[in-house]
Amino acid sequence: MSYNFPSYLKYADTHEYVKEENGLLKIGVSEFAIDQLGDIVFVELVEKGSNLKKGETFGTIESVKAVEEVYLPFSGEVISVNEDVIDNPEILQNDPIGDGWLVIIKPESNFSLDQLMKSDEYKSKVVPN
Repeated sequence: MSYNFPSYLKYADTHEYVKEENGLLKIGVSEFAIDQLGDIVFVELVEKGSNLKKGETFGTIESVKAVEEVYLPFSGEVISVNEDVIDNPEILQNDPIGDGWLVIIKPESNFSLDQLMKSDEYKSKVVPN
C-alpha cells in the first residue's frame, strides 16, 4: 500500500500528525497507523476546553483489531473536537488527513513544530525500504 505523508505535516513517534493553521494545531492520526488498525468502529475524544500536557492521551480509537490511545505531542488547550469523526468513525478511516482530523489545540507558547518529525523522517521509520 502507498501511504500519503504530506510534507506540510509534522509527525510524532506515536503516529499522530500535526498541521499548523493560524497559530492553532490540528491533530490527527497518520494513514499508516489507520491502515494498521483496520476497520474502525469507535472513536472517543476529550472534551473541548480540556488542558492537556505533552504525552497525555486525548482519545481512543477502537477497531476490530485493537483499541489504541492517541497522545498529545505537546501541551495545550483543546479548542475544537471533530464531532463528525465521533459520530461516523469511518471518516477517520477514509480520510484521516482531511476530514478525519481529531482535535484542534492551542499550544503552550513554548511549543515548536521542530520538536516533531518531518514527513520523510516519519516515512522512513514506518515504511520499510
